[in-house]
Amino acid sequence: MKTLLLFALFVLSAGQAQQDPEPRVRAELAAARQMPAAMAARVQPVIDQAWAGFDPAAAMAQVEFASRYWRLAGNEGYDATLDRVRARLEDARSPGASAPGSLFVETATTPSPGWDYTIGTLALIRPNQPDLVVLSKEKERVALAINSISTDGKIDAPLIDVGRGQAADFEGKDVKSAVVIGDADLGGLFRQAVTQRGALGAISTSIAKYIADDPDVLQWGSIPLDATRKAFGFKASRRAATTLREALKAGPQRVRVEVASMFANKPERTLVYEIPGRTLPNERVVLAAHLQEPGANDNASGVATLMELARSLGAGVASGRIPPPARTITFLWLNEISGSRAWIARHPDLMAGVRYMFSMDMTGEDVAKTGGSFLVERWPDPGAVWTRPWDPHSEWGAGNVRANTLKGDLINDLHLAVCELVAKKTAWVVKTNPYEGGSDHTVFGSTGVPSLLNWHFTDRYYHSSLDTPDKTSPEEMRNVGVATASSAWVLASADEALSMQVAELVAAAGRARLAVELRDGSKMPDHADALAAWRKWSAEAVRSVTRLVTVPVSPALSARLEALVAPYL
Repeated sequence: MKTLLLFALFVLSAGQAQQDPEPRVRAELAAARQMPAAMAARVQPVIDQAWAGFDPAAAMAQVEFASRYWRLAGNEGYDATLDRVRARLEDARSPGASAPGSLFVETATTPSPGWDYTIGTLALIRPNQPDLVVLSKEKERVALAINSISTDGKIDAPLIDVGRGQAADFEGKDVKSAVVIGDADLGGLFRQAVTQRGALGAISTSIAKYIADDPDVLQWGSIPLDATRKAFGFKASRRAATTLREALKAGPQRVRVEVASMFANKPERTLVYEIPGRTLPNERVVLAAHLQEPGANDNASGVATLMELARSLGAGVASGRIPPPARTITFLWLNEISGSRAWIARHPDLMAGVRYMFSMDMTGEDVAKTGGSFLVERWPDPGAVWTRPWDPHSEWGAGNVRANTLKGDLINDLHLAVCELVAKKTAWVVKTNPYEGGSDHTVFGSTGVPSLLNWHFTDRYYHSSLDTPDKTSPEEMRNVGVATASSAWVLASADEALSMQVAELVAAAGRARLAVELRDGSKMPDHADALAAWRKWSAEAVRSVTRLVTVPVSPALSARLEALVAPYL
């Protein structure tokens, strides 16, 4: 059956493959990952219960609430968002409700800046006319840069255009006590203008090439924290930049700037919810979503998705509709990167038992509006080292992965297979990209824990003023949440029979990848190295089932794993 299906997929997509091999190969690998019937019979009821318990409206309400705030660790918006998630989970654990486990907040020992602001306005001064407001919190919400310092009222200053904003572009221009506008990234422009030459502030026009072609969109940014300077930074949309530069063509211009910002200087908080493991409570599967950033999709959607999947999975286990996991499942709402590092540092005893990790970042995009695709960013495999047209990187770009650091694991194929099983319910489109890094999966992965990222990219509103709730899909959050909850349950619950089935699936996926490399990669100059790497990685992925199983590894399981590995050797 599988052979016939693979052949049919190949024939149907052959014409399209002439142009783009990615859809053809994606279909082939998805067919190879089709779950054995006995495995699907174990996983499908978990999917169905997680689906029934996931409330898309509640997830969307959480996105809308969090999107009101510029969320940074320690500030009001970050804490309000965390507290609302806690209240939602606490409600499920109230008398008469059914949700197991513990729910608590961990607090860092040192304060975070917790920057926020109430006023961030830049206007052109026009003689005998009202000022022309060009940038403001009311219009763009995120135009003012993180770490901008209050001006203690309004200040007036010359506006100087430094073009590209490189060092040579400052020659012959006196920018001391001025506000500069330039095309360089905000951090670099600030260092050139403010730190090195004494400007009062900087306006950057930089924007990623894939961001929406909208004259009013801008990408938010930050400047170095320097309490000794009354300095500030802005990001400008194309319309705002054009307004300022057209004015300068008529002669020298002055701008009026008002910034009212504050620093909370409160400790960073992390919300923790745990579904306890029944037989291996000291072993864990960790799922994390970061609270900070101002966007709806990035990352209010990740926070909301994790909230609802945790509530759904917890309630399902408590009611007996979902079998209790053998391992503990730990959910973390935290500050991106630093929060993961802090949790790991606080809990070396718990880290010893962490087996797998999922990061939830930009999980709710309405793909029709954002242009992004749902992606599973994989635990590093040879695709992160040897680039192939059928396995492209996103616009984020390749990470720094060395071939000698690769270690095969089952997490990629297992999670993709679960996602593809969920997709049969809704025609959800599931894609994948090689490891690139940049979120909490990078931190856990650096400790050796197999970790992957659930996300959407390329997003035409990424880190921009237009990342708003209307670009978020509650249905997409449910798809991602249910798939991740179900994968986490498998990783926390696999007995010998289920582990054997996972091994069969991972082996089949490995054989399909090797077939693709043999067929489509044979003319590439690095083919031999890539093929050897995939053979080694695939064998390790099958053998990693010995880490998955929640009971002692039997001679029968060991023998079957070696039989599955034999074709790779």
